[in-house]
Amino acid sequence: MSSTPTGSGSGAEYLVGIAVRPHGLRGELVVEVHTDSPDERFAPGNSLIAQRPGEPAGTLTVESARPHSGRLLVRFAEARDRTAAEGLRGTRLLVRADAIAPPEDEDEFHVHQLEGLRVELEDGTVVGTVRDVLIGPGGDMLVVAREGRSDALVPFVTAIVPTVDLGAGRVVLTPPEGLLD
Repeated sequence: MSSTPTGSGSGAEYLVGIAVRPHGLRGELVVEVHTDSPDERFAPGNSLIAQRPGEPAGTLTVESARPHSGRLLVRFAEARDRTAAEGLRGTRLLVRADAIAPPEDEDEFHVHQLEGLRVELEDGTVVGTVRDVLIGPGGDMLVVAREGRSDALVPFVTAIVPTVDLGAGRVVLTPPEGLLD
């Protein structure tokens, strides 16, 4: 459930990885993964949008990808050697929103589906807006932006977030005492 939006509306793009550094002499790059579907996003033949600060976006075509120390080693057709791979250091790797299929399980959501949803209590009291979703080993957390207050971190579990209504643009909370203080 991870992807960070970089645009808005139907033309939105989502971050799926960042090229960290070259690996070896044949143009492979160490990629920090920002997606729950690395096998799908980094499948050979897939094209990714390549964005470097201050430069126009380009396209990179995945030639191969393999796991390496919690990251991926990815070879792009456009980077045939270490020098070319070095030029891609820091490149943000993106996909268009329309390329991301909704999850098959109705109880699962992509981060971009949750961001911007109104957060309210069962009685309709508005708490804030989902600003982000933090993915962690202990479970996912909704980052709730609250007007005039610091962000609240809310465990994304059914006991606390029993309702996610994408159609109505809201999530409903039943927070335990003190969670939103």
